[in-house]
Amino acid sequence: MLTFKSLTGAALIGLATCLPALAQDSESGDGLTVELNKFEQIEGGGCRSYFLFRNDTDNSFEGFEMSLAILDGQGVIDRLLSIDAAPLPVSRTTLKLFEIPEIACTDISEILLHEITSCRPQNGEETDCFPMVTLASKTSASLVK
Repeated sequence: MLTFKSLTGAALIGLATCLPALAQDSESGDGLTVELNKFEQIEGGGCRSYFLFRNDTDNSFEGFEMSLAILDGQGVIDRLLSIDAAPLPVSRTTLKLFEIPEIACTDISEILLHEITSCRPQNGEETDCFPMVTLASKTSASLVK
């Protein structure tokens, strides 16, 4: 006869055997990760941002442009910034640097991915990449959709 205690143990064993497979699936990836990796104050004002683009899709991208809303320390939109990150080769991590003028890095509370204005796979047509993009930040500012 099964008791609650034995059922719980069996459930935990089943979960433990499934976790490595789930972790492997999430590591293999099928999307594009955009990570705000670092800020650097620019002499004379402004902030240099370092972005890592991890392309775990099956396509290289010859076009990839984003519109970002930069929010200040009070959470108010300071400006919109358009950045062109192309090309993004398949199965590679690409570093891109972008300057955000006239705002200190410490005054940026959040960066909102407002829109992906261009996403064009190599030898392909424009596509909607918004659903496949995952965002991350290692800075004091969050990077959000």
